[in-house]
Amino acid sequence: MNMHKNNKFFLYAAGIFLSYFYFGIVQEKITRGKYPYELTKEDGTKVIENEKYTYAVTLVLVQCIINYLIATIASTMWPQGEDTTRKLYYASMSFTYLLAMICSNMALQWVPYPTQVIGKSAKPIPVMILGVLIGRKTYTVKKYIFVFMIVFGIVLFMLKDNVKSQSDEASTGIGELLIVLSLILDGLVGAIQDRIRAESKPTGIQMMQVANAWSTLFLTVAIVVSKEYLWFYEFACRHPSVVYNLLMLGITSAVGQLFLYSMVSEFGPLVVSVVTTTRKFFTVLGSVLIFGNPISSRQWIGAVIVFTALFLDAFYSKGAAKKK
Repeated sequence: MNMHKNNKFFLYAAGIFLSYFYFGIVQEKITRGKYPYELTKEDGTKVIENEKYTYAVTLVLVQCIINYLIATIASTMWPQGEDTTRKLYYASMSFTYLLAMICSNMALQWVPYPTQVIGKSAKPIPVMILGVLIGRKTYTVKKYIFVFMIVFGIVLFMLKDNVKSQSDEASTGIGELLIVLSLILDGLVGAIQDRIRAESKPTGIQMMQVANAWSTLFLTVAIVVSKEYLWFYEFACRHPSVVYNLLMLGITSAVGQLFLYSMVSEFGPLVVSVVTTTRKFFTVLGSVLIFGNPISSRQWIGAVIVFTALFLDAFYSKGAAKKK
C-alpha cells in the first residue's frame, strides 16, 4: 500500500512539474515573443516590423475552454456524485479567478516571466491579510516571519540595478501593479474556495469543471463586447503559429490542474504546496536558461529567500492558522 501511494505521489509530482514547466515556456513564448510581419509604407517600400501578443482575454478563454472540456471528460470517466455548491459561489470564484489570470498575463507585457513568477509567489500575503480582516484568524509568529521573508525576497528581486528614464519606470510600474492586483484577487479566490469546501465539499474535478464553465461564459461575453476576437483573428492570420501555442498552453494548463487536484485529494494541500513551490523555482531557472532573461546575483539571493520561505511556510503551516 505504501509502495502504491509512493508511486502515485511521484506520478502526480512528475505530472505537475512537466505540465506546468512546459506551460511556463509556452506562456512566455506567446506573451513575450516577437512576431515579425511585412508592412508597406506610404511610399511603397516594404519593411519588416515586430509586434507583440496583447490579447490576454483570448489567452485565458482558450485555457478555460480546454480546462472545462478535460474536466468534463474526467468527470464522465470517473463519476463525481452530486455537487450542491451554490451557483453564486462558483460565479464569484470564477470572476475573481479570471481577473487574477488576466492581470497576471497582462503583466508579462511589461515584466520578464521570472519577475512575474516570483511576484506571484507572494500569494500567502493576501491570504494572511484577508484571513485577519475577513476570516478573523490569528497566525503564529513563524507565519509572520515566513511572510516577512517572502516580502523581503520579492523586494530584493524586483529592485532595479540601473536608474531608468521616467517613461521606462512608468511602464515597469504597470507590470508590477498588475501583479499586485492579481495577488489580491488570488486571495479572494482562496477565501471563496474555503467557503465552498466548508459548506458542500465538492471534488476537485467538480470545482474545476463548474468554475471553468462560468469563466468561459464571462470571457465569451467580454471578448464579444470588446471585439477582441476580431483583432485576435487578424493577428492569428498574420501569425498562425500562435494558434498552436495557445492550444498547447490550454492542454498543459488542464493536465496540470488534473494532477494538482488529484494530489490534493490523495495527499492534502501541504504536500501540494511543497511540490508546487519546488516547481516554481525550476520554472524560473528554465526561463533564465531557455530565454536568456538576465538575473543578477542579488536577484538570485532574493529568489532563494522567497522559495525558502514558501517551503518553510508549507512545512509548518498545518495548524498555524486558527479561528478566534
